[in-house]
Amino acid sequence: MNTRSMIFTLYGDYVRHYGNKIWIGSLIKLLNEFGHNDQAVRAAISRMNKQGWVQAEKKGNKSYYFLTERGVKRIDEAAKRIFKLKTDTWDGKWRMLMYTIPEEIRSVRDELRKELVWSGFGTLSNSCWISPNSLEKQVQDLISKYEIEEYVDFFISEYQGPYENERLVMKSWDLNEINGRYQQFIQEYSQKYIIDKNKIGKGQMTDAECFVERTKLVHEYRKFLFVDPGLPEELLPDMWLGSHAASLFSEYYKELAEPASRFFEEVFEDGNELDLKDKKYDVMNHPYIME
Repeated sequence: MNTRSMIFTLYGDYVRHYGNKIWIGSLIKLLNEFGHNDQAVRAAISRMNKQGWVQAEKKGNKSYYFLTERGVKRIDEAAKRIFKLKTDTWDGKWRMLMYTIPEEIRSVRDELRKELVWSGFGTLSNSCWISPNSLEKQVQDLISKYEIEEYVDFFISEYQGPYENERLVMKSWDLNEINGRYQQFIQEYSQKYIIDKNKIGKGQMTDAECFVERTKLVHEYRKFLFVDPGLPEELLPDMWLGSHAASLFSEYYKELAEPASRFFEEVFEDGNELDLKDKKYDVMNHPYIME
């Protein structure tokens, strides 16, 4: 598992809920549980610092890292999508973004494409991206971020045929491939869930082991953010496995949540004077798990 990607997972599932800042020593100890060495962790957090995801703060001879505004925004958006059990009701409209970005700023075009995929847009045709979700704010933020006002046009429209809306979905996303990934996730984690639930019930899993398994679970499940556009139920096929996978993830997560958090709290240090109990996060009342 990539060290930088694992750091994002830890910030999203733990650090974000404990004041948003962590000592590099704590981060190293946590990632040691997955086989990442000290040098790899320091290199990855330094790279994230340069990319604007985190910012460093020095206290004495200790370095602490906290999410920037950009980092918080991305982490919160990811968490909302990861823990969401139900899709939104569709308003029947399509959001369409069209652009003609010149070759001399190709790097901007490449970054924009990555951002659009992350947000859930699909390619209807070359340089024409569509989504049924209400992503107006995300689009405006991207236009401002990359300063591409003169190269883009954005529409909110209704499809008038000659086919059905499902035809647009088929042209823009490979739902069979995404469904196949969900099937693999369900096959693997259904078995792991039963085994670990039994172990926890018998007191045969340590807090550290629960921490590792919960982090791996979130890390694996969040990969769907890069492939599943989160389409409304009206546009999904009858045998869609996304809801089944979401329910499995939620139940498995709840089973691991408390012991995993206990281990995290033993290792966690953020340099503040407040007692940890004053900022302890109640994982069982996660706003998205409880939906």
